[in-house]
Amino acid sequence: MKQSSYLNHVLSVVIFSPMIGIVDDFYLNLLDWSARNAVAVALGANLFMWNAQTGSIEHLIELSDQQDYISAVQFSQDGFYLAVGLSSNAIELWDVEAQRLLRTLNGHTNRVGSISWNSHICSSGARSGIIMHSDVRVAEHQQGSVHAHLEEICGLRWNPDGKYLASGGNDNQLHFWPQSVSGRPRPIHTFTDHMAGIKAISWCPFQRNVVASGGGTADRTVRLWNIATGSMLSCTDTKSQVCGLLWNEEYRELVSAHGYSNYEVNLWKYPNMSKIGELRGHTARILNIALSPDGSTVMTASGDETLRSWSLFPLGKGGKKRSPGNGSGASNVKDTSILSQLHNLR
Repeated sequence: MKQSSYLNHVLSVVIFSPMIGIVDDFYLNLLDWSARNAVAVALGANLFMWNAQTGSIEHLIELSDQQDYISAVQFSQDGFYLAVGLSSNAIELWDVEAQRLLRTLNGHTNRVGSISWNSHICSSGARSGIIMHSDVRVAEHQQGSVHAHLEEICGLRWNPDGKYLASGGNDNQLHFWPQSVSGRPRPIHTFTDHMAGIKAISWCPFQRNVVASGGGTADRTVRLWNIATGSMLSCTDTKSQVCGLLWNEEYRELVSAHGYSNYEVNLWKYPNMSKIGELRGHTARILNIALSPDGSTVMTASGDETLRSWSLFPLGKGGKKRSPGNGSGASNVKDTSILSQLHNLR
């Protein structure tokens, strides 16, 4: 493998260390980067926000029950709201700007390890194998649920246009669901090729029918799928547990983050999946990975209790730098419909 020359100059910057209390659990999703350039990271019963523009860190959440812990975080698409899944089965919805808890979404019977937004619908996956869809604007938030997996759901991702939902579980199954969240929908496709739990799922931003998935320690593969045809496009042995996947649209590359035994960040060229480079710095498995709104920087959270920033994709290759809040279809106007029913919820 010949590593791209610019990767030889990529350095990782430690943003937060030590991250005391981070739950070293493959099945959880503890890191997200918002369209408004804020990073949320969960450390046990606490949640911290890092402002990528100013470098400031704020302590947003401290759970009153220290036996409880945060098991999933996901910003809404506009970045104004944050959904926080708990080991105590609930989901808290926070107003990020006001730093205020808006409401609590109940309905799960086990810890919530994965969350994905589709406009005002907050979809969540639990250890029970159930996906619950919540309309956060209304008092009776549950719009539907489905027993999607036989074991814990550890990966959950709506595609960019909100037409399909991908779910991965510890039952080694990858499902693709239709847009409708009511009733009891059946998956459009089910793939059983992975040999371990599927946490890493990422939709390709420039090939709308293509999605990447990665398997755990017993699998170690990254697979590309075409959901229009229901076919597998490629299978790549990464030789390490796959903990996260991200696409960069400008460079047309896929980033993978790994656990046992390499603890690396790897880059792959689409569509032939040739390895471009390997980046090291962590001394324990990478638990989660997130991409900046301008697409230039990757953030990794690890069991070595560090949060690292990697400037992988120099800006300007294909156009202007996007300002925070204008990437990924995000709006600069706060969706107040989420707040409009708040007085009815208390």
